[in-house]
Amino acid sequence: MQIKKTSNYTLISSDENSLKEFQDLFFEKINDLKKTHIILEISNDIKIENKDFSLFLSVAQQKQQNGTSFVIINEVVNTDDYPENLNIVPTFQEAEDILEMEAIERELGF
Repeated sequence: MQIKKTSNYTLISSDENSLKEFQDLFFEKINDLKKTHIILEISNDIKIENKDFSLFLSVAQQKQQNGTSFVIINEVVNTDDYPENLNIVPTFQEAEDILEMEAIERELGF
């Protein structure tokens, strides 16, 4: 797992061979990142099934309650299979756009 902090968000990238290994490391670190926006980049090389992304739903809900954003980057998942509050996008640029849009929504009181 690689962690890169910027002034606007924390980017967490997977370099593990399995989703289970990556998730275990991620959930160990999540408590340290309560007040930061998170972009989670899951490698397309990791074999992943749609149900595996559901494990991140509680993180997305918690981040929303804290007034922060959570976005997952992965090109192979069908985003229509997930609730609207679980942001899954195929590119890094789209992840940054989501963070910006959610910041505007919070400023406007949505």
